[in-house]
Amino acid sequence: DGVIAYTEESRSYLQIKARLLVALLCKNMESMEFNEAIHIAHHAVICATKIGNHEIVEMIIEAFPNAIYSSYMESSPGSIFHVAVLNRCEEVFKLLYHMNGHKFVYSDVVDNSGNNLLHMAAKLAPSHKLNQISGAALQMQREIQWYRLVEKLVARSSKIQINNEGKTPKMVFTEEHKNLEEEGAKWMKETSQNCTVVASLIATFMFSCAFTVPGGNDGNTGLPIFYRQRMFFVYALFLFLSLLASTYALINFLSILISRYSEEEFLHTLPKRLLIGLISLFLSIMFMMVTCTATVYLVSDRMKWVLITVGVCGSLLLSLFLRVLFRLIIDLINCTYGRQIFRIQIRRPFLYYI
Repeated sequence: DGVIAYTEESRSYLQIKARLLVALLCKNMESMEFNEAIHIAHHAVICATKIGNHEIVEMIIEAFPNAIYSSYMESSPGSIFHVAVLNRCEEVFKLLYHMNGHKFVYSDVVDNSGNNLLHMAAKLAPSHKLNQISGAALQMQREIQWYRLVEKLVARSSKIQINNEGKTPKMVFTEEHKNLEEEGAKWMKETSQNCTVVASLIATFMFSCAFTVPGGNDGNTGLPIFYRQRMFFVYALFLFLSLLASTYALINFLSILISRYSEEEFLHTLPKRLLIGLISLFLSIMFMMVTCTATVYLVSDRMKWVLITVGVCGSLLLSLFLRVLFRLIIDLINCTYGRQIFRIQIRRPFLYYI
């Protein structure tokens, strides 16, 4: 913890120093000739965009707003937004949505290879950006989200515009993401198959428990011996809930296995099914542990120490299972239902006047 705290403190210190250095350089550049200052500022903006340092980008553009237009003045490979989209720099790309009408101008800019903004979104993200998300399927989902959001920004003609290689953005996306799509389908299948086995075992066990109640049945009435006990109601209720949850999880996992694994399904359908299946599987295990605890309590002459011991052991097993799946479930929630790639957040008013 001490090392982590020291690292974070050192990183914050370096960030402050970097901002101060950029502010000092921008102030010194005011005495330079206009074209020279804009050229240096534009180069600095491109470099900061490539590494995703949006704070430095905003500081430079605030001091030299015309640096953002320098791609028109020289043979530059597109605009800073081409670089932002290509490198998946979310914070820098938010500038597009702060620029009002100017964002439509940049959506039509092409680089030296004839690629517009949507062509850049169609290209595969850098590996260090993809590795921030767990699982090839969620990586594919993120790439589709980028493409769809940029697609909303560009003009209709840009969606079918061809580059120097004669490819439309959609053709580039399909070609660049072919391997990732295959890896995502394989990851989905393997995950679903493993979870299907667990869900099937739980459903089978709960189904058998429904016909072999603890203590057996009364020979005269045919009713369970403990059916008047309050704990027997807990046993019956959670047995039914566990059977229901495991069956629902099984249905979701099977629907993933028979899926076509198209690009559209990677965006919403597959992640939602996997998320619902994992949550249902966790609930079925939790309900099964409660059922087992109630069973042991009933057949052990209602000794409280037995109930506490079984409850603690069950809680430890649930914690272990949740620890294994926690990261994946959180990633699924964030990628599917969480924040969008960008949202309009007013932070610097100068962006509205560029």
